[in-house]
Amino acid sequence: MAIWNLGSINIDHVYRVPHLPAPGETLSALEYSQGLGGKGANQSVAAARAGAICHHIGAIGPSSGWVLDELTGYGVDLAHVTVGAVPTGHAIINVDPQAENSIVIYPGANRAITAEMAASALSGAVAGDSLLLQNETSAQAEAAAIAASKGLRVIYSAAPFDIAAVRAVLPHVSLLVMNEIEAEQLRAAEGALPPLDCIITKGAQGAEWVSPNVAPLFMPAFKVAPVDTTGAGDTFIGTLAAALDLGLAPEAAMRRASGASAIQVTRAGAAQAIPMAAEVDTFLNTRS
Repeated sequence: MAIWNLGSINIDHVYRVPHLPAPGETLSALEYSQGLGGKGANQSVAAARAGAICHHIGAIGPSSGWVLDELTGYGVDLAHVTVGAVPTGHAIINVDPQAENSIVIYPGANRAITAEMAASALSGAVAGDSLLLQNETSAQAEAAAIAASKGLRVIYSAAPFDIAAVRAVLPHVSLLVMNEIEAEQLRAAEGALPPLDCIITKGAQGAEWVSPNVAPLFMPAFKVAPVDTTGAGDTFIGTLAAALDLGLAPEAAMRRASGASAIQVTRAGAAQAIPMAAEVDTFLNTRS
């Protein structure tokens, strides 16, 4: 089996700040770094590092070849990443001493992905594969419809939350992933969560898998000292998708995902902080 990820590729500009800026406030950053990011890229790295075959579907702009070099180095297949004229997406990330962050995203080339590009990439997918989606690209609904029609598991991260995008994708989704805020936004818009498998991530409180007519499955977070929480949710989702793709049951998949994200937040950065499968094995073996 394999994972196909229609996902964003961003350049992260990370500023360590004494506190998150208030409206109208100018701050001097304590540190600056640049690296690979984007929910899609992070999830692809997590899936590949967790042992899955991961094909990324996406787009970047000119003069950004280094991001492809990094993704290739992490083991992600890039045969379906297009290089065009629209600038590569990027994110401005502020991180405070408590490891909390605030993020502003410029979508760039991520919104230049067409339904035709997604369809061409997914022509190689087969029943039993998985499709990962987020709300940082174009063509999500079209890709989800194609994947569902071919018998793929469709895992959709409803982030950044956009109710119109969610409504367009939901008819084709197998597993919906949200944080607590996004889940409340969906409940407010629709009156209830949809009748399908949902995962609600709760940061340091863990994550919950909710299924129709089945008792919820709760997985507590492992206690660690966080350094940077950027990309923690993406690490969880990519690792979970890989675990499910490799045949693990939901509880075991949730535990691996929780372990991977626990390791990830103890390191600075997003994609570069995602652990290898062997590191997760070692970590889980030390926890009851």
